[in-house]
Amino acid sequence: MAMRMGVSGFCCLLFLFLFSLENVHGNPNYREALAKSLLFFQGQRSGRLPKDQQVTWRSNSGLSDGLIAHVDLTGGYYDAGDNVKFNFPMAFTTTMLSWSTLEYGKKMGPQLGNARAAIRWATDYLLKCATATPGKLYVGVGDPNVDHKCWERPEDMDTVRAVYSVSASNPGSDVAGETAAALAAASMVFRKVDPKYAGLLLRTAKKVMQFAMQYRGAYSDSLGPAVCPFYCSYSGYKDELLWGAAWLFRATNDVTYYKMLKSVGDDGGTDLFSWDNKFAGAHVLLARRALLTKDKNFEPFRQEAEDFMCRILPNSPFTTTQYTQGGLMFKMPQSNLQYVTSISFLLTTYAKYMKATEHNFNCGNMVVNPGLLINLAKRQVDYILGVNPIKMSYMVGFGPNFPKRIHHRGSSLPSLASHPQSLGCDGGFQPFFYSANPNPNILVGAIVGGPNQNDGFPDDRSDYSHSEPATYINAAFIGPLAYFAGGYSG
Repeated sequence: MAMRMGVSGFCCLLFLFLFSLENVHGNPNYREALAKSLLFFQGQRSGRLPKDQQVTWRSNSGLSDGLIAHVDLTGGYYDAGDNVKFNFPMAFTTTMLSWSTLEYGKKMGPQLGNARAAIRWATDYLLKCATATPGKLYVGVGDPNVDHKCWERPEDMDTVRAVYSVSASNPGSDVAGETAAALAAASMVFRKVDPKYAGLLLRTAKKVMQFAMQYRGAYSDSLGPAVCPFYCSYSGYKDELLWGAAWLFRATNDVTYYKMLKSVGDDGGTDLFSWDNKFAGAHVLLARRALLTKDKNFEPFRQEAEDFMCRILPNSPFTTTQYTQGGLMFKMPQSNLQYVTSISFLLTTYAKYMKATEHNFNCGNMVVNPGLLINLAKRQVDYILGVNPIKMSYMVGFGPNFPKRIHHRGSSLPSLASHPQSLGCDGGFQPFFYSANPNPNILVGAIVGGPNQNDGFPDDRSDYSHSEPATYINAAFIGPLAYFAGGYSG
């Protein structure tokens, strides 16, 4: 389920303690957290599962996806706790997994192969969506309004697997721009290890980007209730066009994409980064060039990236970000951790660029060095992993105390092995959904929506805004985890 975005509240200039190292307590095992965070993606797989599948309570599902449109759309990921494949957040998940691997792959150690596998499970599906029918980009499988009335395992799905697409007459610049970004970013991940696959990804990314630019329009307008209110494009599509062009520029170094991103323009300031709003991510990605290659053309993006950081830092004179008493960034009452993980990714990544070039910047009269950004990111990561007032790890299966009743169909229902009979659309509500018992299957590595603004967490399956995991929460967390697992340097 998507969480609508709004304007974050203003914050008093509190929590200066965040920046004194002696108050950043606890050093969770980041390597273990990284391994588990990647394992989570196996629990979200749709399609025919491979022989090396480690999440063994999951089985094959969605094997007829695409049949209704006479195309093969098997594979990909279920976005959260439901059985729908929404390509908009799935493509963002793929872009963030790819960016994490590009920036932090050297720090992933034995997890690098698992990161590539998580990306490839998504890109294999996105390639099908982009190439199955000329002139069409498939953007979703499963009617969310029907699916959300059911509580059944993905293996038992008996709802109509409706197929949704965008085209010249039904445009979707946002979902197409994000798909192009995902394919372009992933092409760089596979460039050395599988050049042929990387070439296919990049060629497809270029075609999808051309389609996004040529036929302008929001996919929410084209598809209506098939994507709204779940993953409506609230921020419009300009951010995805900027993001897609930025990724193609990084992947190709072709000036065509620089001209494209300049032609798209920029809506500037924000204090969010998410599956819906990509401006801050695009600014950091493009600022990399201003810092690392001293390219003056990219100075405006550096300024935007730093303005964003000034809105996030708690003791900045320009902050627009609230923090809980326990020190957690609090952006939205629903699924707040998605913003915490994605913003933490931008903090460590921009700090990495700053370190490489010995760069500092100012928020008014406050000097910001890379250490400030890293300490704030570390505080967020540690909080998620259990260094918080209630000592709750918000990653399932990590630490002694974690959410046991997550809002997730497959996790909350008995596996096929233990209950071979089909449960059907309504079969899971009684006695499973409404039970106070812990979920029978542990979805290891899943990060849930998180605590409320008082640092409290009810651990209630029906409270999806706090207890539902999502692929895009985890995808953004991979980078910071790898950074801290690798020992902070560089």
